[in-house]
Amino acid sequence: MNRKKILVTGGAGFIGSHLCERLLKEGNEVLCLDNYFTGSKENVIHLLENPYFELIRHDVVHPFHVDVDEIYNLACPASPVHYQYNAIKTIKTSVMGAINMLGLAKRLKAKVLQASTSEVYGDPHVHPQPESYWGNVNPIGIRSCYDEGKRCAETLFMDYHRQNGVKIKIVRIFNTYGPNMNPADGRVVSNFIVQALKGEDITIYGDGTQTRSFQYVDDLVEAMIRMMGTGDSFIGPVNTGNPGEFTMLELANLILELTGSKSKLVFRPLPSDDPKQRRPDISLAKEKLGWEPKVPLREGLIKTIAYFDDKLKQ
Repeated sequence: MNRKKILVTGGAGFIGSHLCERLLKEGNEVLCLDNYFTGSKENVIHLLENPYFELIRHDVVHPFHVDVDEIYNLACPASPVHYQYNAIKTIKTSVMGAINMLGLAKRLKAKVLQASTSEVYGDPHVHPQPESYWGNVNPIGIRSCYDEGKRCAETLFMDYHRQNGVKIKIVRIFNTYGPNMNPADGRVVSNFIVQALKGEDITIYGDGTQTRSFQYVDDLVEAMIRMMGTGDSFIGPVNTGNPGEFTMLELANLILELTGSKSKLVFRPLPSDDPKQRRPDISLAKEKLGWEPKVPLREGLIKTIAYFDDKLKQ
């Protein structure tokens, strides 16, 4: 069997760990790179018994040399709590990480995929957001270390492609949830589930009418692998998300129902630059990847709640 050798940066993180597992199941050799700032060895420890899996501690801010066929560049803290903790480190991870992985791909003539984000659209004036929308981002706000870092990474990918012929793929990831999320990452799904399971007040920022779309992690991994498998002519960017749109109040009430929790809803001021609505236009993903999400929110939440319930009992 002709195994592909694949590097996954941020591979011990929430999404990266699911991607590593899927790539191994498909018969590939996987090198998982992580500095464990937000990733965890626990997410991938069960993969260490596989002889085709290798776990390497490394920070993508520094160059890394290895011989691989494909690179998935996922390394970067992705929740406000973590990316605002050290804003300079966050933007360095996005920018220097992109430069180092693109340089590696250039030398190896390898294909490289950038895990970008819906945050490139900022607080959008266009709804839902198509890939053609340039966004509405505050370049000097508290979220800009992440938003602008990811936007700059997309610029670097496009310039390495145009100038050096590097084979690139760009996916823009909308809100994703599922097992292996960090309980303390500050994302809305993990926040609500942990608070509900602990019987604590569920904290809603703003009036709860702001909306998000939520895709289950398995759907995202499928989209990323399909994107990497497309021909060189389609590079993206392409939206990967669930077009189903829910208010924060709807999400909170569904989690209360599924957990059977008696938690109360409490309201706090909306953080600075927090988008009022977010929903992907996935027409391009349907056309180019033959992809759309399969897991309904209720089904995905049941699996995610079971994961957190087990995690909290440990």
